[in-house]
Amino acid sequence: MSTQKQYSGDFAAMEKKLARVMERLGVEADQFQSGWTQGKGGSRCFVEMRYGGSIYRFENSTEKSAACGRKLTFASDLFAAVVYSLEGLARAIEQNIFTLDMLLAGVPALPAAPLLEACFQALGFSTKPLDAGEVKAQYRRMARVMHPDNGGTQEAFSALSENYNACLRALGI
Repeated sequence: MSTQKQYSGDFAAMEKKLARVMERLGVEADQFQSGWTQGKGGSRCFVEMRYGGSIYRFENSTEKSAACGRKLTFASDLFAAVVYSLEGLARAIEQNIFTLDMLLAGVPALPAAPLLEACFQALGFSTKPLDAGEVKAQYRRMARVMHPDNGGTQEAFSALSENYNACLRALGI
């Protein structure tokens, strides 16, 4: 895999570009979100947008990139590839080649989000973490505050520990 960045710019620049692209697509600022992770297991990113009452997700990962011969390794490069792809769609719409409705007609909308297990919610996650490392890091942050030696209560710390163990079981660990 390539260890050199393929696209110029950082996440902040790409997020600004994404906001402009979404505006060109007619998607309001509060109707889309994006995110990314970069770790030892690879990098991934996504852009989700709400349009016509449905949610659409555009994602990229080091695995997907390798499968199509691009071999992008940096999360910022993966994110840039998604943003530039969406910009291409915006350009086709502006040239009256397609409408967004026509383009999305072939893209399956996401099903309603599954409920996040209570143990993950108790640890402050809004989406299921990708690996046990994220759970462990969050547990440690919360344990510093909730431990009885640091001003927390035994009940709160016990509940935190139980939820931590439930998260690990839910991840298959």
